[in-house]
Amino acid sequence: MTELPPPSPSASAPAPGEQEQSFISHLIELRSRLLRAILCVVVVLAALMPFQNQVYEWLSKPLISQMQRTGAQMIATEVASPFLAPLKLSTFVAVAICVPFILYQIWAFIAPGLYQHERRFAAPLLLSATLLFYGGMAFAYFAIFPRLFAFLTSMAPQGVTVMTDINQYLDFVLKLFFAFGCAFEVPVATFLLVKAGITTRESLAAKRPYVIVGAFVAGALLTPDVFSQVSLAVPIWLLFEAGLMCCKIFIKPDEDEAADEGAQAGGPPATP
Repeated sequence: MTELPPPSPSASAPAPGEQEQSFISHLIELRSRLLRAILCVVVVLAALMPFQNQVYEWLSKPLISQMQRTGAQMIATEVASPFLAPLKLSTFVAVAICVPFILYQIWAFIAPGLYQHERRFAAPLLLSATLLFYGGMAFAYFAIFPRLFAFLTSMAPQGVTVMTDINQYLDFVLKLFFAFGCAFEVPVATFLLVKAGITTRESLAAKRPYVIVGAFVAGALLTPDVFSQVSLAVPIWLLFEAGLMCCKIFIKPDEDEAADEGAQAGGPPATP
């Protein structure tokens, strides 16, 4: 029996030294992108710090306008709260302003490893996700806060003066900002689920009653009262419908059918 010669190493396989060098270069690139993002936040925060009190006054305006009707005002129950609360808000605003630059750094890091069709969809999705998150926060501030605080202050018992601590108010509104910002990402999540082949547009449309119930459950968990719950649940439902519409417009029928066949067979979804 003749002995077979040992298989020759593949010319395309990188050597161990090249793999280690490539890994180190990726770490250096990641560190560079992170430092740029952090530097952007620090620069914007430094520019906002002289105006941090004005920024907090703008944020607290929906509540203060309601409290002034009864002669109440906001208070600070901790020694450092008059400084730390505006600083915390300025940091949040700086990060929110730098989100497009931060997402660009993430995109620049992962783009070389993506296929051409993945790049074609990734950039619009990142832009849409950013605008929708901003839209959710703007909707919370301009549409929800005035009605919400008018309702909450009017529900105070007789003889009780509403005097909210500035730290507690800041934590409350930041949670609502985050909740509404994430809720407005529903169209992007819907599109990604269909585009990745995890499910189909028809399957999601058939689950519409469950989505509506889930939206009201999420509203109950993320908001403090019935009004905010409805105000969050209804946009989630409408944005879900908008996501289905985007799937119908931008995803080809053959891609949808291939994803459906792959899901029924239990195998991986077909790539476009």
